Amino acid sequence: MRVISYNLRKHAAAHELEELVDRWEADVLCLQEADTAHLPSHLAGLTLARATAKNRLGLALYYRENMFQLRDVVSLSLKKSLHDILLRPAHERVLAARLRDIDAGRDVVIASFHAAPLTALNSLRRHQIRTALTELSKLGDGLPVLMVGDYNYPVFKERLGEHIRGHGHDLTLSDARTYTRYRFFKGHYDFATSIGLDVGKVTTLPQGASDHLPILVTATYRR
Repeated sequence: MRVISYNLRKHAAAHELEELVDRWEADVLCLQEADTAHLPSHLAGLTLARATAKNRLGLALYYRENMFQLRDVVSLSLKKSLHDILLRPAHERVLAARLRDIDAGRDVVIASFHAAPLTALNSLRRHQIRTALTELSKLGDGLPVLMVGDYNYPVFKERLGEHIRGHGHDLTLSDARTYTRYRFFKGHYDFATSIGLDVGKVTTLPQGASDHLPILVTATYRR
């Protein structure tokens, strides 16, 4: 399966999505910082599973109907940072779909994730990631899970990797940095965590109108 994740930077890169899906032949599209009130129900052959509703800028997930059947979809709130408490920019930080892979005859959980901003501590983001992975496992016992998105975790990824592996999941970084806006904060912000899947590669795609570069995750079911 081919999954694209893209932080649209306050919806600024939304006009790129059709070409992005077509060019890279995405089966699933996970969005962050999307203007959810203005997303189409269909996009380049993909169908909108759901978009978050409690904030104008939120998460969305599209899937290819001739490849998947939608079984369930949930949005989750996570522990808030001080930034969230004061400014309330994002109530829902995870949007997940349980999808039935028609050809493989099995279910998989795919999620779009947006961690707390850089003003928060890494310890809070680790808490958010751990909580998200725990909640996603409740969508189906033993199902493969792929969570992609903006993890806002530019440094100390070795510790994050150990933390995620301790939770039974794998962390896969992209092949090039995905954030370019601030000189001192450039790095790998967008990546994937998974369980029950072999993530062959996470490719950083060319930059568009966003300060984040989209990523393409290629994954197969683990035997």
